[in-house]
Parts: sequence; C-alpha cells; structure tokens
Amino acid sequence: MAKTKGRIEVPQNVEELLILAGKVYDKHVADGAASKLTALEDYNWTLIGPTIVTCLAKHNTAEEHKAKMEKSYRERDLLLPGIEGAVRSSITLLKGIYAKSPKKLGDWGLSIDDTKPLKKKSES
Repeated sequence: MAKTKGRIEVPQNVEELLILAGKVYDKHVADGAASKLTALEDYNWTLIGPTIVTCLAKHNTAEEHKAKMEKSYRERDLLLPGIEGAVRSSITLLKGIYAKSPKKLGDWGLSIDDTKPLKKKSES
C-alpha cells in the first residue's frame, strides 16, 4: 500500500495566498540562479515576485474601505427607521389633508399614480 506524500492546500483567502506567495518568492530569491522555480515556463517569479507587496497593499486598502463601508451602513441603518417613519406618517397626513385634490401631494415631492388599476381577468 502506497503512502500519501501529503496534500498541499492553496489558501482560498486572498491575504493568506499573498503571504504564502511572499514566502515562496523569498525562497526563490534566496536560492538565486539555483532556484527550482526558474524551470517554470509560464510564470516568471522575477517579474511576479515584486508585485506581491503591491497586491497585498491594494488588498489591505480594499479591506479598509470595506470596513468603513460596513460601518457607514450600520450608522445609516440606525437613522433610517426614524426618517422612514416620518415620511410614511407625513404621507398619511397629507393624503388626509388633500383627500379631494391628491395631485397637490406632488408639491411635496410625491409621485401620484392616478391611473385606474386593470381588472384581473377571471380564468374560464
């Protein structure tokens, strides 16, 4: 029975992948011309390696923006219920005040749909 030599897991997490890439590149640089990675035909670590730091910096910047965005949404969501409630209550009040002339609600920025709803056809 043959023994498994072991599985190599490539990180799915971008930051972990970039950290691993940095370690691979550091070993490649340390080995110099004797690096086994010089045998790669499709990828050139001499060109790719220096881009790892830039890519990680861009990733970190994106993560910072994402955190700020999530914080802004949480802060917005705390304010939104009061605003929505005020708008809905105001519409209800204005509909009562202008019950006979609903088009005046347009003066308040409300869009009025005064078309008659279509009757549903009964299935025969």
